[in-house]
Amino acid sequence: MRAAVSPLILLTAGGTGGHVFPAEALAEELMSRGYRLALVTDRRGQAYGGVLGRIETIRIRAGGIAGRGLMPRIKAVGDLSLGTLQALALLKRMKPAVVVGFGGYASLPAMAAALALRIPTVLHEQNAVLGRANRLMASKVKRIATSFKHVRYLQVPDPRIKHTGMPVRPAILAERDTPYPPLDETAQISVVIMGGSQGARLLSEMVPDALARLPDALRTRLRVSQQSRPESLALSRGTYLRAGIEADCESFFSDIPKRLASAHLVISRAGASSVAEIACIGRPALLIPYPHAIDDHQTANAQELDEAGGGWLMREEGLGVENLAGRLAQLLGSPATLARSAACARAVGEPDAARSLGDLVLDLIPQELEVH
Repeated sequence: MRAAVSPLILLTAGGTGGHVFPAEALAEELMSRGYRLALVTDRRGQAYGGVLGRIETIRIRAGGIAGRGLMPRIKAVGDLSLGTLQALALLKRMKPAVVVGFGGYASLPAMAAALALRIPTVLHEQNAVLGRANRLMASKVKRIATSFKHVRYLQVPDPRIKHTGMPVRPAILAERDTPYPPLDETAQISVVIMGGSQGARLLSEMVPDALARLPDALRTRLRVSQQSRPESLALSRGTYLRAGIEADCESFFSDIPKRLASAHLVISRAGASSVAEIACIGRPALLIPYPHAIDDHQTANAQELDEAGGGWLMREEGLGVENLAGRLAQLLGSPATLARSAACARAVGEPDAARSLGDLVLDLIPQELEVH
C-alpha cells in the first residue's frame, strides 16, 4: 500500500523583501505541519536562503507595468501572458491544493493560472495599501489576508477578508519576550537605524548628522547600529567618528533581531516587514517613510504604528537636520516616553500571524487531501 503524499501548497511572490519575508515565515509554519511546498517567482529573483532555499523554486516570465512608453508596456504585457502560459502548464503538472500569492507582478502568472484552473487561492497583502498586483486579483480570489486592520482599496465588509497580521521570521519571534532595556540618565543609549536599499541619502547622511548634533549629555552615551547600502558606509562611519559616537555601520547585520531587542529607539523606513518586526519585539520607532513608494504605502504603514502609540511618523518632505536633531533629543531625553511607546508597539505586535495565515490557507484544502 502506497503511503499518502501530503498536499502541495504553492507560494508565489515578487523578489523584494516585503514579499519574500512573509512567504518565508508561512513556509516555515506549513513545513512544520507536514505540508509540501514550492515557490514560483520570476527570473529576476535571486537565490533564496533560509527555508525558501530548501524548497523547489520555479522561475517563469513576468513583467511589471512600470516602464514608460508604449513599447515597455507591450513587452510587460507579453511577458505576463507568456508567464501565465508557463504557469498553466506548471500547475497542471504539479496539481497544488492551494496557491498563495504575496504580491508583486511576479505573482500574477501563477495566480491567474490558479484561477483559470479553479484551484483555491489566497492573497496576502503586506501593506496598509492594497498593492497594484494584488488589486488585479482581489475580486477573484477565495481569501484575502491582511497585515493591517485597515487596508486602502479593499472594500469592507467582505467575508473573504481576514486580518492575520504580517508573519515575521522565527528569529524575531525569539526576541519578543526580551524586556525593553532599562534607561536612565547615565545608561548607554542604543539606537538601531534600518533603511534598506531606499534609505541611502536620508539615513546615511541626515540621521548621522542629526545624532552628531545632540547635546553632549546624550551624544556621548550613544551606541549606534546602522544598516545601509555599501556605498554609503564610509560617509556614515566618518560622521560618527568625527562626532565621537560609538557606531557599528554595516551593509548587513546577521543578528538584527538581537540588535532590535537591545534598542532603546529604532529609526527606520516604514516597509511592512520593518514595521511588523519592530512591533513584534516591541520597540519605539521613529518612522520616516520612503516618499516615492508606490501609492505612498509606507506612510500608511507608519500611520498605523503612530496612531497606536508605538512610534512617531516623520515625513521626509521638508525634513531638515536641525528639526530631526531636535526631535531625537526630545525622544532620547525622555526614557518614560520611550518605554511607554515600547509597550504600545508590543501590544500591536502579532506573533501569531504565521499561524493565523497558515490556518487560513489550510482551511481551503479539500478534506480528502488534508494531512492526517
